[in-house]
Amino acid sequence: MAAASQLQALLRFLSQDAKIPLAAAMTKVAELQQANLKTPEQISKAELPTLQNIFKDNKVAKQVLNAAKRVSKKREAPTETTKSPQKKQRQKNSTGSDSPFETESALALPVSSASEAELSNMTIVVNRAPLVLAFAVCVLKYTMPEQPISSRLSLAQAAVSANSRSKAVSLGLESGKPAEQEGWGEGQPGVNVLGREVKVLKRWDYNPREGEPTGESRSQDVAVAASENVLGQPVSEDSDSLPPLWGVDLEALRSSHDKSASGDTKASKPLPIFTPESARSYLLKSFSEFTDESNRHLVSPKRKSTSQIETERETCLGHILRAIDIVCQSWASTLSKDELDRRAWTWYVRVRPDVKIGREGWGQKDSVKLSDILALQR
Repeated sequence: MAAASQLQALLRFLSQDAKIPLAAAMTKVAELQQANLKTPEQISKAELPTLQNIFKDNKVAKQVLNAAKRVSKKREAPTETTKSPQKKQRQKNSTGSDSPFETESALALPVSSASEAELSNMTIVVNRAPLVLAFAVCVLKYTMPEQPISSRLSLAQAAVSANSRSKAVSLGLESGKPAEQEGWGEGQPGVNVLGREVKVLKRWDYNPREGEPTGESRSQDVAVAASENVLGQPVSEDSDSLPPLWGVDLEALRSSHDKSASGDTKASKPLPIFTPESARSYLLKSFSEFTDESNRHLVSPKRKSTSQIETERETCLGHILRAIDIVCQSWASTLSKDELDRRAWTWYVRVRPDVKIGREGWGQKDSVKLSDILALQR
């Protein structure tokens, strides 16, 4: 798992920082690793002829070297503020210019290489909504294994948003009925996510494997990482599995209709959906490391840089996703997909942060012990 995580980091650097097309970057990963150039820091210290020999293009080699030096310099300067990686990625994906394979690869979530014993000693700080989102994304890998990561993120966010809206109304924080109770999305197909029906939009013309490297340009590590965690299970033509899906944003649909009725906007618009980029960004910024406040005085506080905070949050997300995945995997061969979906909600309820319910506790964070999640295994 550590190798896969390192591979993803190297691919992100080449495609996002060095601006190398992902398909081309994937063909160079093995050569860079063989030359012991596995991180931007190592690449920044390499000789230009070495990179020229790998990339076979002087301009591209200089481009990679300059990007590595720039990234390394930023990481060494803790006071320098930079755009977060997830914001850069969201802007890139929103253009729709990448191939489906490149888009799905860019949405890959962090992977933890921690052992179960190591996870058992960890405590993560989070509030309830992103923890629900993490559970939904993980369980969808088993209940709807054919769905690519873009669909899993969209469907998970649809379930979380519907749950949050219902909870806000029940607590008196928002007025009026949720859009689903008013009949918005009626007639649209739906699927169950954590026991809640989510209205969906079928993406009939979308193939997540379109643009996927083949043959010599596809390394074994890339194949494994892409197949298991990003693209979903291959679906045969005669399969009754659903095509890739989007989760429909019913609240946005109602709002759009209200504006159309008042003449503020055009009536003919596509169904609003929950974008996978926003769901991924929400996950990446929501989990942090537990700190024992009683022992803070024993250690002189050091201000963390933006990149250090982002790295910590990404690592914490990887750990909690791995813990939930271990639980789902332990039950997947025993429970039906419908039962696994229902059980996942009860698992979340058992380990959710113990915040005060009501206006005072809305949005508060609390700690979650990963040992409590792992204890849910079969």
